[in-house]
Amino acid sequence: MVAVQAAHSIEGYVGRLSESFPPTRFISGAVSNNLERGFVMANVVLVAFGLWCWLWPVRRGWPWATRVIWFWVAIELVNGVGHPLWSLRQGGYAPGVATAPLLFVLALVVARQVTARLPSDLREDP
Repeated sequence: MVAVQAAHSIEGYVGRLSESFPPTRFISGAVSNNLERGFVMANVVLVAFGLWCWLWPVRRGWPWATRVIWFWVAIELVNGVGHPLWSLRQGGYAPGVATAPLLFVLALVVARQVTARLPSDLREDP
């Protein structure tokens, strides 16, 4: 999922997402006065954080790794829904829409894997 997020970030950079998508413009502008630089910096930090999460908390089974995984699932579900909706609103291709469906599917797969590992008493409704 982190590798696809990196590809998604590259797609957003090439398509100049920071200039067209208001939430991305806000985040990029909060990082730097130069939107392009802010976008790159925010996405490098995001992907680096994703790699760190996968290499340490998740692979080493830290007690709070499940929370980290759910954080990533949430981010990628938002990406997976947000970019296609923005593309529909724009009436055509919007940066990020090509990789967003894959992020959405991967987030669902990861969510299912995490849920399957829960004890059975936490998965069943009372």
